[in-house]
Amino acid sequence: MGKKWGKMSSRDVEKQFGKEEYEDPAYEEGELGETLALVENEDGSGESDLLKLFEEVQNEDLLAGRPYYLDYEFANVLITDKWKEKVGGIPQGSFLLAFYEEEDEFIEALLLRVIKPVKIPSEEDVIRAIIDYYKDNKITSGSQSEIDPLTKHELSYSALKCRVLGTFYKNDIGEIVFGADVENFYSSYHYKTYKLQDKPLEYIVNNGSQFKIGVVRYSSSQRFHQNETLTPVYINPEDFLGQRTALFGMTRTGKSNTVKKIIEATAQISDGYRELSSLNVHESELNDPRKPKLPIGQIIFDIDGEYANRNRQDSGTAIFEMFDEDLVDKWSFIEKDEFKVMKTNFYADIEEGFSHIQQHFSADDRQFLTNFLSVDLSKPDDETDISLMTRYERRIAVYRCCLRAAGFDLPEEFETLYFKGNKALNDIVESDGKGSHNPNRGIKIDDAIKWFTSVWKNHFNKFFSDYEHDKKKPWADDGLKSLLIFLTRKNNPKRDDVSDEDYWSTYNHGGYNILRPLIKYHTATTDKPYHIKIIEALRDGKLVIVDLSEGDPEVQELYSEKICKKIFQNSMNNFGKNEINNYIQFYFEEAHNLFPKKDDKDLLQIYNRIAKEGAKLNLGIIYATQEVSSISANILKNTQNWFISHLNNKDELKELEKYYDFEDFIKNLSRFSPKQDKGFVRMKLYSNPFVVPVQIDEFKVLENNNTD
Repeated sequence: MGKKWGKMSSRDVEKQFGKEEYEDPAYEEGELGETLALVENEDGSGESDLLKLFEEVQNEDLLAGRPYYLDYEFANVLITDKWKEKVGGIPQGSFLLAFYEEEDEFIEALLLRVIKPVKIPSEEDVIRAIIDYYKDNKITSGSQSEIDPLTKHELSYSALKCRVLGTFYKNDIGEIVFGADVENFYSSYHYKTYKLQDKPLEYIVNNGSQFKIGVVRYSSSQRFHQNETLTPVYINPEDFLGQRTALFGMTRTGKSNTVKKIIEATAQISDGYRELSSLNVHESELNDPRKPKLPIGQIIFDIDGEYANRNRQDSGTAIFEMFDEDLVDKWSFIEKDEFKVMKTNFYADIEEGFSHIQQHFSADDRQFLTNFLSVDLSKPDDETDISLMTRYERRIAVYRCCLRAAGFDLPEEFETLYFKGNKALNDIVESDGKGSHNPNRGIKIDDAIKWFTSVWKNHFNKFFSDYEHDKKKPWADDGLKSLLIFLTRKNNPKRDDVSDEDYWSTYNHGGYNILRPLIKYHTATTDKPYHIKIIEALRDGKLVIVDLSEGDPEVQELYSEKICKKIFQNSMNNFGKNEINNYIQFYFEEAHNLFPKKDDKDLLQIYNRIAKEGAKLNLGIIYATQEVSSISANILKNTQNWFISHLNNKDELKELEKYYDFEDFIKNLSRFSPKQDKGFVRMKLYSNPFVVPVQIDEFKVLENNNTD
């Protein structure tokens, strides 16, 4: 059952899922354990460790400046060149802590993010002084500088505008907690600001998370940063479960690599859930509908084939190789090695096959086709109603005849059709030279085509007018007529004054012939439908990869939408019956090709429904695209997790600026060094109240990553 990254020990499960009764003396504290110890030690000394951590920040070697302006949102901090040099530079986006200094013990500290330089009150005097030196052609730097020490000291001051992200404070039971705003502030001169590094920075950006995804990185340029200890960044995989996650960035900026790290993290927590089932955990806790601890299904809609196939991007490996073979299903709509074929038996799965046809021709407004596509082929709710079932069976029989005529491979069990005719009709067909048949007892499908063709051609026969007069309804309702027109390619029956030769000399339209492009989606096998197999795999906590790389955009959209609808319907049915839905995570690459556009207001569109209703059904979406502005507002407004890499378009950046505190990063996001910045993102997670700039680790498939 364990993946190639190794099983979780019972102590891992304890730390990840809070099971205090589990003991594993063989467990050894690792890097993650050390990080968590910053919050709470096993001996209960976690609080004092955290206080020590904050005391560690208040080191004069880390002094970054003194605030001279402070309000609920912003702080202006006075800095000097000397302080900047001592702390290793203060990049845009870096974190500072401003401590209130008028108390003997820790009371509070404001978390700040550096946004941009700001003028100091003496700025104009400084500028005038330096201009005078330039005009006099004096030496202004180095050992020969002609600037007097007092002026040189004055010129070294500048200021930074910082956003106040929130407050660390001690609550009434002595715990240090973080609030995402400022309840109160004192005069700015009561504060000192310090640059965050090492363990204090690690604590602040990680919020007790579990899976390492990268390191803190503030800028493309790394002159100072390259000499500092890298601060690891962890994510909590539970942030993604049942939530919406966006990855925005241009091509080749590392979006796919980040997606793979999320898949890896989710697989690890799923592995932990598997282990729970083998331990002493009460079933009610595993099946908690608010947060079920059941194996997690993951489904990737792989437009470019980079997840389903080994590729150079992953050093000749692929994400699926991290899983045991029995925990991976790969699907394609063409036959190839290692893949299951994703096709529909149009004869057996009537509604699924017909929906393929409806979607394929949704933009075609030809009347004969519009009438055909509007036919109701669903089984009546009341199957005891003989009249309804008789008409339903006739419609299904004609529909199958249309498929046969179009050239869809015929499954053996549909070689013979059964539906109710009557003796008068059988006589009409026989007199028309189409043979003697009784559909009540079964009729070969090729003969059924002739039977229905003859019935429609002779529909002006007195039998049909007498039937309608006696029964108060026509023998062929509108749906059946539309199907007969489609099958025969004739809009009207034959009049008495027209010969058979003249009648069949021309056709009104292509009829069933237009279905032939859909033959590639059909299979004559009568196994369980592919979408049911996919749902079963996801319910078992497997990774499902749907390879869409061989299809055109229409095919990609068709399959992704159909599968999403089936999973959503299955989840909704379970929800309605009060049955547990395990978490299922959807992954969409190039989401702008699949998702509804920005102006699409159709809230019933499946992706909008998953975004709006997915949380209660334990359905999560992870979507990647280059175009923020192309995504429906209904999806964006319901997105909790964000990974943003380089965007070169002002319209995209303007759209992004609306969400969280990304406005602080807009200018930097437009700058990009291809050799340096792949995987450099700004990350906002559900459990973290502010954006963290991160260099995402490179995804690698390890042959043996067993840590037990």
